[in-house]
Amino acid sequence: MDSTTLYFRQGPSDKVYQASIQPKDQGFMVHFAYGRRGTTLTTGCKTQVPVEYQVAKAIYDKLIREKTAKGYAPGPDTAKPKPPDAPSQHSGIHCQLLNSITDQQLDQFLFSDEYWMQEKLDGRRLLLRKDGDEITGINRLGFPTAVPETIRRDAAKYPRNFLLDGEAVGDTFHAFDLLTIGSEDMRNKCFSVRYLRMRDMLNAFYHQHIREVKCLSTPGMAGWFHQFKREGKEGVVFKHKDAPYTPGRPNSGGSQLKYKFYETASFIVTKVNDQRSVALSLFESGTLHPAGNVTIPPNHDIPEVGAVVDCRYLYAFKESGSIYQPVFLGPRGDIRAEECTISQLKYKAEVPVSV
Repeated sequence: MDSTTLYFRQGPSDKVYQASIQPKDQGFMVHFAYGRRGTTLTTGCKTQVPVEYQVAKAIYDKLIREKTAKGYAPGPDTAKPKPPDAPSQHSGIHCQLLNSITDQQLDQFLFSDEYWMQEKLDGRRLLLRKDGDEITGINRLGFPTAVPETIRRDAAKYPRNFLLDGEAVGDTFHAFDLLTIGSEDMRNKCFSVRYLRMRDMLNAFYHQHIREVKCLSTPGMAGWFHQFKREGKEGVVFKHKDAPYTPGRPNSGGSQLKYKFYETASFIVTKVNDQRSVALSLFESGTLHPAGNVTIPPNHDIPEVGAVVDCRYLYAFKESGSIYQPVFLGPRGDIRAEECTISQLKYKAEVPVSV
């Protein structure tokens, strides 16, 4: 089938764009992947259902024309990640998603003997699975996703099958949980057992691009927390040491909870403005509401209307719903549009009026 890898390098930008036509059922799908070279690529599909080859080829050719017009050029394909399977083919794996805690709840976790703490990485959620000679990436929605070649090579060195949960940051996988090893399913075991087995596993072979996310416990957990905050880290995760791995997100609370040092949210792009800026919106009761604008840095492609993107911000204004001091973090192909709701926002604290 048709497949192309294009590269763009100018100033700080070093990006890759892949497009391919793949057969599905009685028709064809047009897949794409893009991002910085050597990182976990954002993947997607230009066709929602299989179409005739002539239709797929026209969409594919249009993609290539648009990219080459922007300065992308063909290059060697040797270092490109293996193209992901069609997004409609769910892996059957569901990751555990976390609720946040407030400042008022923080101390009960920081000084607890029952909870262990790990740094929360500013990356992309990735489950890494080795099954024989096949290395597969799985995103937070459970769909196959591309794996950087550096991570793939390291994962292949381990002699047994495994399923790790973690975050991909650039060309490095940061593992924070072990779900399976060999034929053993670890998900029903307590977190302390899973973590120690993962540590033993990672100590058993050389892997420059797979790293363990260290666990911290009392005493001393509060000191590490404040150090992470001073260093500008994204946040921390508290995990009950006796809890099993529970797929999905609970309605409230949970055995694993996150605390962020700054606010982030996922938004839907509703307009491409002038001067490398896009308009952002969020759902409330099924209706889209404007949430402000954000500038797209030169090392990122301008996202299309309808894309889901992550932004960091200082706070949101209650009256307008707009975010203050937004910073574009990147596209999020692993987050559904319906998850982009106003309930994500943290608002500026109101100052009491003296009477």
